[in-house]
Amino acid sequence: MIQQQHSLQGFGDSAFNVAVYIEKRPPMVPWHNIDHLHAMQIGQIDDINQACGNGWRKVFNVYAKVLFALPSEYFQFAKCSANWQTYRDTRLLQAHSHTALLFSPPVFDNTDKLHIIAGRTYAKSLVQLGLLSSQLTWLDEEFAFNKQDKVIVCPYFDYRQLSNIKIARLSQLVADIFA
Repeated sequence: MIQQQHSLQGFGDSAFNVAVYIEKRPPMVPWHNIDHLHAMQIGQIDDINQACGNGWRKVFNVYAKVLFALPSEYFQFAKCSANWQTYRDTRLLQAHSHTALLFSPPVFDNTDKLHIIAGRTYAKSLVQLGLLSSQLTWLDEEFAFNKQDKVIVCPYFDYRQLSNIKIARLSQLVADIFA
């Protein structure tokens, strides 16, 4: 368990059920020093995509694809929209979406929240800095988990690193953790 006194920093719903943790923030003035959880408004994801390029577009696209692949017995995201693209554009990281994209270190609270750390390098740096005390079981060079804290480390949210096959594997890990 992590005992930390920091606030959540990033985008999304304060009542999130799924949190994705990434190391870097969008390189835009409004987000450089964000010190709270900001519920996105329709169009803000597209604004970030336009200003910051393909890398951020991939992060948001992969996030929406991951949500749609999660086991439906535990998560209902795929039932909220016709497809992942519509979900991304109309609900992802907004108030009442139950999703968050966090730039602050993970905080676990023994609830049924899913915590996904995007990137092995980021996860290992959190451990080295003492910001992730959860004991991770590494399955290979890309995936790790801790069932008690409901945390999974997976490849960074990019099409090449977290392909559709790896999204399916992530979904199976989620099912294993919540079973």
